Amino acid sequence: MEDAFGHQISYLRVSVTDRCNERCRYCMPEEEQAWFPKEEVLSYEEMLRVLRVGAGLGIKKVRVTGGEPLTRPGVADFCAQIAAIPGIEQIGISTNGTLLSKEEQGETIAARLVKAGVQSANVSLDSLDRAAYQRSTSRDLLPKVLDGIDAAIDAGFRSIRLNCVLMKNQTEREFVPLIDYARSKDALLRFIELMPVSTQDVLSEANFLSTSHAKQMVEQHYGPLTPLPDFKTNGPATYYAIPATGQKIGFIGAMTNLHFCENCNKLRLTSDGKLRPCLGSYLEFDLREALRAGCSDEELATLIHNVVARKPKEHDFRDNYQPNRKMIAIGG
Repeated sequence: MEDAFGHQISYLRVSVTDRCNERCRYCMPEEEQAWFPKEEVLSYEEMLRVLRVGAGLGIKKVRVTGGEPLTRPGVADFCAQIAAIPGIEQIGISTNGTLLSKEEQGETIAARLVKAGVQSANVSLDSLDRAAYQRSTSRDLLPKVLDGIDAAIDAGFRSIRLNCVLMKNQTEREFVPLIDYARSKDALLRFIELMPVSTQDVLSEANFLSTSHAKQMVEQHYGPLTPLPDFKTNGPATYYAIPATGQKIGFIGAMTNLHFCENCNKLRLTSDGKLRPCLGSYLEFDLREALRAGCSDEELATLIHNVVARKPKEHDFRDNYQPNRKMIAIGG
């Protein structure tokens, strides 16, 4: 599949639930969140059908997201079924890490995911200070997250990435602890700019910290960073090395990087069955209605092609974007 701007679409992020056990202020700040009714959430079989058809159209990589995906029972078995789809080459999961060390059927969920064929885990980690973590997420779960990261390491994920959302008056104190922690765990750390996905006011002067300022602060401690233009993962991060240690760190700047969307290759399937061609656009197309009306695989493939054809050249976040969904209802 190729969009109107020459992007080869090969990556589908699948949200299995809008529910989460944390309340991050940039994602789902309200305590009273209206969850999707269960009957509106796609079944695993419905998601697998979209994935099978998508794989036939060139989808090679899948990332399972939420909400917090591990709050939905059966995620490891779902991932094993994804791995069995011909054409799917990579499976990752994005998680807050709080449930990775939980025991399930005699082993950790992390171990079950690896056995199911999940190769990479992206773990949200905004602070190593327990009080700061609790202020950011409204939950005192940092010890569970750290246990989860250790469980992921023990399970043998091929790649573990730690994602820190940049927040003024918090992250400034976290750069050195997080970088040193990531090095000790052999994990890839990325710093991510706030985006107005759930609420526009996160971009206030009081909250927003750009990747350029973040890089300057890191360099004040570690010295000039070495650009790594040839080092790529599957996203829009720009990577650098810390010369003294060789440690790689990434910066993801959706707001300040004007080339952010140039190589986008992804679609997003929400847990209620909407296919979105872009995180930072209102565009979304209902696959659930078609699935439950008995569409054929050919008709479903045509719907997916039509979504790809509507994929915008770039996101709308810089144009006074007003969110129509919380991030929790789109998929992390």
